[in-house]
Amino acid sequence: MEEHDIRMALDRHWAASAAGDQVVEHEIYQDHAVCTYPQSGEVIYGRHNLQALRSHHPGKPSGFEVRRITGEGNVWVTEYVIDYAGESVYTVSLMEFVDGQVSRETQYFSNAFDAPAWRAQWVGREG
Repeated sequence: MEEHDIRMALDRHWAASAAGDQVVEHEIYQDHAVCTYPQSGEVIYGRHNLQALRSHHPGKPSGFEVRRITGEGNVWVTEYVIDYAGESVYTVSLMEFVDGQVSRETQYFSNAFDAPAWRAQWVGREG
């Protein structure tokens, strides 16, 4: 699969995820894809289980923003923000493609935090 085709598949995947379209969102995965959440130690085996897990999430996102997609070859990274009940969760997804579909994904999640005042002289602010 060409990089252009992977990028189009990613755009379709994230748009479907933002819209809550569980069917289209999960078309990108191989049947036996593996998704890991390192922070919780969870491993989800198979597209069916991944779709079921996401379909049963108790809090539907109130917002979803893809900030950046980058990659080449078979490894792609997406940075995005999901809003749950007014709280922003910053997320990084690492996807590995085999034969045009995701065979492995690793997702990292982090809540927003206030920047400490001591480092203000060396940093700028986003936004």
